[in-house]
Amino acid sequence: MARTMRDRWFGRYAMEATVTVAEQVTPAMRRIRLETDQPIAFPYTPGQHIRIQLKDPLSMPGILRPAETLRTYTIWDLGPGRTAVELRVHLYAGDGIGLTWARAAQPGDRTTFWWPQGDFFTREAAYHVFIGEETAGAAFGPMIRALGASAQVFGVVESETPEHDLPLPGSPPLRRVHRHGAPAIASRVLLAAVAELDLPGNAGAAYVAGEARTCQLVRDFLVRERNWPRTSITTKPFWAPGKRGLH
Repeated sequence: MARTMRDRWFGRYAMEATVTVAEQVTPAMRRIRLETDQPIAFPYTPGQHIRIQLKDPLSMPGILRPAETLRTYTIWDLGPGRTAVELRVHLYAGDGIGLTWARAAQPGDRTTFWWPQGDFFTREAAYHVFIGEETAGAAFGPMIRALGASAQVFGVVESETPEHDLPLPGSPPLRRVHRHGAPAIASRVLLAAVAELDLPGNAGAAYVAGEARTCQLVRDFLVRERNWPRTSITTKPFWAPGKRGLH
């Protein structure tokens, strides 16, 4: 692809940015702030994600293995004036290109990201239920914030220990539970906490995110045990054992 065509393609769908903040929020969560070169004009709904460009997609390796050029991160917030993107990046065990970037990111680093995508966001409902673990928190935060103080919000968020709890908006706050070494895969800790939730009927909207098998178990519990319509439950598996990001 000629340089002019490449630049036009990038200019339409991507933005250049500089890392201005890179710091730990919890032992396994990093705050990364990307200041853009110009105001962000693209549409955005809280809960959507961007794709960070880590390798050139138009290079031969990028064309042959496009999945190895991008990594996906939920937008935590857009800064004042829409000139910054705030991320909360979960640092799980591994050595992939996304983890390498997130761990090493420092103020002054330049990066490219692609405009928001995804359909994981809130809908009109009598009340809202958020269920997930650490990886879901980065999406739940902006989604709850966008609902406003008058919304009825329920739910539970699991993490490894209290030190791993990502601060989230909402009053009253979502319930927190902790694995303390128990598996996050097909989490019985989270499922037990969901069973204890006191919800006002089944006329709400539920948002279930995190490990794929856990999402399935929670969805099935709400349908079978709480008589929720499947159409009222939105699931977003962010990860599964042995697989890269599932956005």
